[in-house]
Amino acid sequence: MNTPMTPEQEYDYYAQPENQTPQGPARRRRPSRLTALVPVRFPPELLEEVRRAADADDRSLSAWIRRAVEHELRDSA
Repeated sequence: MNTPMTPEQEYDYYAQPENQTPQGPARRRRPSRLTALVPVRFPPELLEEVRRAADADDRSLSAWIRRAVEHELRDSA
């Protein structure tokens, strides 16, 4: 059974040049389902809290914010 790597283990693994060779045939990416860039400003303290939450979920800041908005819309409906 394969045990998933931690983010630190992934970083160490892919930091080695021999583990950076593409495998298999090239694939085209699907066009993004995202539409428009929406600039949003946060107070520094809130932004730092959001960054910590995103890191804890192993998500990008954008992905974490999108998910939070989706949850809020779903909960308010």
